[in-house]
Amino acid sequence: MTTQETSQTLPKQSILVVDDEKVVGISCRRILEPEGHDVHVFDNPEAGLQAALGGEFDILLLDLMMPGLGGLEILQRVKEAGVGTEVVIVTGHSTVETAVEAMKQGAADYVAKPFSPDQLKMVLRKVSERSRLMRENAALRQELGLNQGFEGIIGESAAMQRVFGLIKRVAPTDGTVLITGESGTGKEMAVRAIHRLSRRKDHALLACDCSALAPTLLESELFGHVKGSFSGAIATKQGLFEVAHKGTLFLDELANLTIETQGKLLRVLESKRVKKVGDTAERDIDIRLIAATNRDLTELVKEGNFREDLYYRLNVVPVFLPPLRERLGDIPRLAMSFLERFCRKHTVEVKGFTPDAMCQMESYRWPGNVRELRNIVERMAILCDSDRIEVRHLPPELREVPSRAAVSQLPRNWEDFKRLKQQIRDATLVELERRFLTEALDRCGGNVSRAAEDVGIQRTNFHALMRKCGLTSEGAGEG
Repeated sequence: MTTQETSQTLPKQSILVVDDEKVVGISCRRILEPEGHDVHVFDNPEAGLQAALGGEFDILLLDLMMPGLGGLEILQRVKEAGVGTEVVIVTGHSTVETAVEAMKQGAADYVAKPFSPDQLKMVLRKVSERSRLMRENAALRQELGLNQGFEGIIGESAAMQRVFGLIKRVAPTDGTVLITGESGTGKEMAVRAIHRLSRRKDHALLACDCSALAPTLLESELFGHVKGSFSGAIATKQGLFEVAHKGTLFLDELANLTIETQGKLLRVLESKRVKKVGDTAERDIDIRLIAATNRDLTELVKEGNFREDLYYRLNVVPVFLPPLRERLGDIPRLAMSFLERFCRKHTVEVKGFTPDAMCQMESYRWPGNVRELRNIVERMAILCDSDRIEVRHLPPELREVPSRAAVSQLPRNWEDFKRLKQQIRDATLVELERRFLTEALDRCGGNVSRAAEDVGIQRTNFHALMRKCGLTSEGAGEG
């Protein structure tokens, strides 16, 4: 746990503590009430159970070993009653395996006595975040159920219909899925669709961006760690493989894993058992794995940068998401869906697109795919000074592309034809430069300095190219 993590403020919660040791309840009050939480304490397990069954609390801190009525029984009765309170087991007498057994019965996490204030806050923060994500996912499922499209994914083109058919077939199984496609094609939405249509839909869908953490921290995030296993490991932590028990684990940007981590991942997938960093014991896992990448893993295998055995283990059911330029018929519907969403979000009134503007949008090749379309539509919705988006509202890279309508009307003399060829060449070059820059920035996490160094040009020249192509460094690190 980092200093930044411990300094984050836990969202205000109503917390019930049931523990026969009065000092534990007093400690919880002293730790949590100064932060604004509403803390209720019972040292009588029967009274605590009745309070818990009322369903008025966000989190229940429940001692596992109490005379008369044990914590496991209270947990079972709370879950059987359908109470939505998140349960955190407090244990000082049982083994870790017993606490894990409680988690299999529905507990969200556990904390071992004696615990420090930071340890308690860290566990409650994690449980609170998990609860928030589950509520948001439930609301998202309800919202998407009302929307058109396949599980919230808009697409009527033949390419997307093939994707939808494949998702329908693979979702009810536990087969490992490898989703490939360029950046911005909607790989995460496909993951959500698979999970929602699977037998695991009532359990967690957890995601891990394999490019966001250093190898050591990534292994801790995936597999967990025991206290003292490395500098900063002040408490034992569950990894995502354990937390996603009976649910789905999504590994994004898989190609960024080191060879060493790839080997550990392969062992977990083959044995269906996971071992925390610094631990000797292994634990059974029951998860469905979905992986995604925008890179060609077969090429990485040839280069020796990705394990061939892991590739075949992951590539059980491949799902390829086509780039937007190969599903042009979907652009008008996607654009209108985004426009309606952003008009509601920003309280603006734009009714749609003029035919010329839509023709220009269909003529553009969209190197950033659906993500680029969404961002451009939001920008135009905010800046549009008319009731419809016109060609003049389009960004320069879209206005400069010869439209399909313009090309279909061929010039009648050679001079005009040469000018048209030059326009097409210029537009193609701009698009190529833009894609070159965006992919360099993607590889370097948006850091302009690193991207310039990666492609071998001066940062000032890189910036000049960005300005020429209408790219900004907003949201990108300068390094």
